[in-house]
Amino acid sequence: MSKDEVLSTYEAMLALSEQMVAAAESGEWDALSLLEKRVGAHARALQASDEQVLLDGASRVKKVAIIKQLLACDRTIRDLTTPWMAQLSQMINSSGTSRRLNNAYGGV
Repeated sequence: MSKDEVLSTYEAMLALSEQMVAAAESGEWDALSLLEKRVGAHARALQASDEQVLLDGASRVKKVAIIKQLLACDRTIRDLTTPWMAQLSQMINSSGTSRRLNNAYGGV
């Protein structure tokens, strides 16, 4: 990958991450999951070549700025998904408890 391709990949990841924030804000969990997979594909491509590409000063500054934005998106997504995940976990645990009680004591 060239330095321009590396930066383009980071920019693509940022655009997808911003879409992920929008999906999380609107509760579109399936879309969020699909976008996350696309970001992961970009991340794997970067892992394979990013260490071999040396960026000059301006490119490095741009990369760092993009990474900071990616981290901010990630933090926002976590803030939006954590309550949903807790609610989902509670529903699963409640359903499991109900099933175990029903199995243990029957449908009294």
